Amino acid sequence: MSDYIQNLFADRIGGKNFGKETVLYKFEKIKRARRAAEAEHPETPIIDMGVGEPDWMADPSVVERLAVEAQKYENRGYADNGILPFQEAAAAYMQKVFGVSGLNPQTEICHSIGSKPALAMLPQAFINPGDVAIVTVPGYGVLATMTRFLGGEAYALPLLPENDFLPDLNAVPPEIAKRAKLLYINYPNNPTGAVATPEFFQEVIDFAKKNEIIVVSDAAYAALTFDGYAPLSFLSVPGAKDVGVEIQSLSKAFNMTGWRLGFVAGNEKVVKAFACIKDNNDSGQFKAIQYAGAQALSTPSITERTVAKYSRRHDLLVKTLTEVGFRVKKPKGSFYLYAQAPKGIEGGEKFDTAEDFSQWLIREKQISTVPWDDAGHFIRFSVTFIADSEEAEISLMKEIARRLAGVKFVW
Repeated sequence: MSDYIQNLFADRIGGKNFGKETVLYKFEKIKRARRAAEAEHPETPIIDMGVGEPDWMADPSVVERLAVEAQKYENRGYADNGILPFQEAAAAYMQKVFGVSGLNPQTEICHSIGSKPALAMLPQAFINPGDVAIVTVPGYGVLATMTRFLGGEAYALPLLPENDFLPDLNAVPPEIAKRAKLLYINYPNNPTGAVATPEFFQEVIDFAKKNEIIVVSDAAYAALTFDGYAPLSFLSVPGAKDVGVEIQSLSKAFNMTGWRLGFVAGNEKVVKAFACIKDNNDSGQFKAIQYAGAQALSTPSITERTVAKYSRRHDLLVKTLTEVGFRVKKPKGSFYLYAQAPKGIEGGEKFDTAEDFSQWLIREKQISTVPWDDAGHFIRFSVTFIADSEEAEISLMKEIARRLAGVKFVW
């Protein structure tokens, strides 16, 4: 019997070759390397410094609100494009935490089932074949994937240390800027941990107006900032709402990754277009989760406690890695630490890529990280590792130092 299904896959996912690719993506390589390391060294537990997911549960007040709302008959049905109480809570949150005033909860905010679907859906509202979305690299892959699925082109802007990991908008060729419809930015940034400034956001606004481009600010980590750097929203800069939207997520700031809840806020026309696409993709997040999300948004102290933990862990990790030879400094935001990958080990292995080094770390030292070779060679550490006390955090750092003791990196 012929397998006709193999001939029917869309070109955007590989066409007839779907499922036959032999290329392994880096996260699959990490998983395989981890399994191999666990099999070869069962006595040595993996230290997972790569995971990008909070280690805490949602706040008890949020869980309790969910339990209450889930029992209400009126919350059982479709939420469609959201409930007004959540939108009102989102507007109040943007005002209180970021100083963004004047957002209309009914027309300038729409909930999403997490920020990832929102990032993926927005191109469906704007990208035609041949259009361009400008994305920064390294970065979240979904930003470019949907644009390519739609027949558009993703133009990559590198994030480099010499520019504080901010994109050089002047480097965008005029012919690309002319064809571009979307510009994605993400600050605090994954994976670099870099933060933006009001001056940079103003530059983005000016660039967007000049070239008639819509800005999509991925603000998943916006509230996670340290050491005097106040949370900053793209929408807080005058003129931002004229050119784009911001996507906020409850996953990172409120330890609610599995709850899948976020919102798109800003330009009314862009929000309306997103809501139209969303209405044809899903039927809304469970109303009880939206009410619980409103509870979280009204309690910024939840984020403040989380920020204190991540800041403390960053201090510990930077100190530990510096002592064993890494060249790192504490970021101003996010729970990621972006570290340059060495060229090799003195008297030992050479590393042509960050992936080579990341594989060595997990294979030889049972330390899992995420490599990035998009704009230089770096690995990403995360401070969301599992440790149920400050003593456990310190103990884990000592174990990292022990495993890397005596290793001399070549830079």
